[in-house]
Amino acid sequence: MQSNTRTPTPEQEFQTLQMYLSEFNQQIELFSQQLQMVEQARMESAAAIESLKGLKGTTDAITLLPIGSGAAIHARVIDPDAVIVSIGSGVSVKKSNDEAVTYLSDRISEMEAQGRRLAETIGKLQSQAAEVGRRLDQLYQAGQVQSQGRS
Repeated sequence: MQSNTRTPTPEQEFQTLQMYLSEFNQQIELFSQQLQMVEQARMESAAAIESLKGLKGTTDAITLLPIGSGAAIHARVIDPDAVIVSIGSGVSVKKSNDEAVTYLSDRISEMEAQGRRLAETIGKLQSQAAEVGRRLDQLYQAGQVQSQGRS
């Protein structure tokens, strides 16, 4: 009885591996973009923490208040202990300065963990892509040898 599974030709394997390599590179790019977004959000949270710590205990601080489209105005902070914090899904809550700092610190910890997971995933994908690349090189070299042997 004959088996229905056929061994792919070197050309078919080469094309399949090229497709896999392209997919790996697309996934690496996607995860890299996500990692950049997480890092940007982490840096924004760290800056917010520093601002909140700097405002704590002041009674008449002046700050720049973004009003959109890259424009900002000088504004007086009348209550630095009343902080409105976005908790996701368009929901914001009022927290004390200390509670806001704690909340943002916890978010930074979560983002750092997420960043580590993304970096690990990127590393695994890069390793798999390198493995596919090595196999493509082997197939290419074998094809060069075969075509030179025929000439």
